[in-house]
Amino acid sequence: MAALPLTSPRLLVSLQRFPFPPLDLPFFPQPKFPTFLPNQRLGFLRVVCCRSMAQSSTAVHVKEKIDLTDKEKKIFGLLVDALQHSQLKTQLRVAGGWVRDKLLGKECYDIDIAVDDMLGREFCEKVNEYLSYTGEEEHSISVIQSNPDQSKHLETARMRIFDTWIDFANLRSETYAENSRIPTMKFGTAEEDAYRRDLTINSLFYNINTDSVEDLTGRGLEDLRYGMIVTPLPPKATFLDDPLRVLRAIRFGARFGFVLDEELKKAASDAEVKAALADKISRERIGHEIDLMMSGNHPVKAMAYICDLHLFWVVFCLPDDSEPAVVDGSDRLCVAYMDAAWKILEALGCSMLSDDQRRLYLYGALLLPLRKSVYTNRKAKKVISLHSASERFICLSLIASSDDSEVVKTDLEEESMDVPLSSRRRILAGLLLRQIKDFWRAALLISTLLYPDVDDAEKFLAQHFELDQRREWFKRVENSIMELDLDNVWKVKPLLDGNAIINALQVKQAGPEVGEWHKKVLKWQLAYPSGNADECIDWIRQSQAKRAKLE
Repeated sequence: MAALPLTSPRLLVSLQRFPFPPLDLPFFPQPKFPTFLPNQRLGFLRVVCCRSMAQSSTAVHVKEKIDLTDKEKKIFGLLVDALQHSQLKTQLRVAGGWVRDKLLGKECYDIDIAVDDMLGREFCEKVNEYLSYTGEEEHSISVIQSNPDQSKHLETARMRIFDTWIDFANLRSETYAENSRIPTMKFGTAEEDAYRRDLTINSLFYNINTDSVEDLTGRGLEDLRYGMIVTPLPPKATFLDDPLRVLRAIRFGARFGFVLDEELKKAASDAEVKAALADKISRERIGHEIDLMMSGNHPVKAMAYICDLHLFWVVFCLPDDSEPAVVDGSDRLCVAYMDAAWKILEALGCSMLSDDQRRLYLYGALLLPLRKSVYTNRKAKKVISLHSASERFICLSLIASSDDSEVVKTDLEEESMDVPLSSRRRILAGLLLRQIKDFWRAALLISTLLYPDVDDAEKFLAQHFELDQRREWFKRVENSIMELDLDNVWKVKPLLDGNAIINALQVKQAGPEVGEWHKKVLKWQLAYPSGNADECIDWIRQSQAKRAKLE
């Protein structure tokens, strides 16, 4: 019989019959096989099989050595000097994303340092002792306490060194009491800490003392090279330890274009994991992860992962009393709308929106199918529309409309506003832009998705790309707004304040009537942008006189 290669799935299946294969078997290359913790051997075999399937894709370039910037050299040099001053044998390791990004040739300014034999706060105090000894000013230390109920298991200390915030925490190992998901934390080895990380690509260390990269799971570097999103330990246990790791796995998969491990996807869709994500993780932490996805380079891919893994309604949960009830396929429709929005933005140029505007635009597009959903706030007794503003975006189409009859139909709610159609058009647009301010382009982009309005994902996917037509419509309305000189109209100050209106009306004090005239003055100002305060006062008095005659 021909010998089977190490990556042969048939060989791996046969090996799985043995719970703990001996490490000295000849077909295991010793340098690449790590020292295992309990229950990790089978996970390693699974990962090797996944790697063999991923090798057909283009490998990721991973640097052989980490190149430090001048500032990083100064920071790490100071920390080593502090160790030597206190005659400590402490090993300092940069952990997680900084190591991953530096190996990928990307800059990273988020430095997390793991300390092997003391708390992060205690090491920061040693740094201050050294600074005091050298005559330099001590740095303040902030401490973020652990919160196991929210899956925050470690106390973290923060210190600003050379204008860079550094987080310090101790290496950890965990034990679980029976029937408890909250671990007891204790100091651990670097290897134990690496296996407790969320993903193998985030389990790498850079040892400051030795200036070397440490891959203590034995697979972080290879998973980085082959573009695999894998957990060091079995994924379900990893996700139940901290359910937010599900979203982190999705975010990194989308960000780097890496492949999600099949067992990881199965665990992410598990009912127990989804319940833990909904019940154990605060909405703020979930929202922060989603914000990072929306701000990333592949937001649609991230939302598609969330949808495919049946996590959409866990992440974007509606109140129980929301109406109308969500129908099957609504999550796919939401992602389809966001995909359409992303393609339109790419066609027009992503740089047209700021980061905040782009993020809001993508959220608006994603939740556009839910804009008619409402729920009752029992405390305030109010019915709140989740997308109350989106319907007003359609009004922007009137600005560029060649059909003046559509503009005439729009009620300005003023009998006294007898203005030309061109001025009426400017009033309508100006009022809307004053409401949404510098997010008007994002609002206008969202409105391009409302033609036609469909409630089925397949229909939407089939017809939403008349891309050229939508792009042309956007540019036409945008140009009309610029021609009407309405960009930044929300920054224009009112011609008249309350006192000026009171004097013009010849009333003794402010009241509802003065408030109404504030709105009328704004419309007059939009209709006559070159008008001055005296002309506006004359218009108020003439309008009052005309009304008095009619009465």
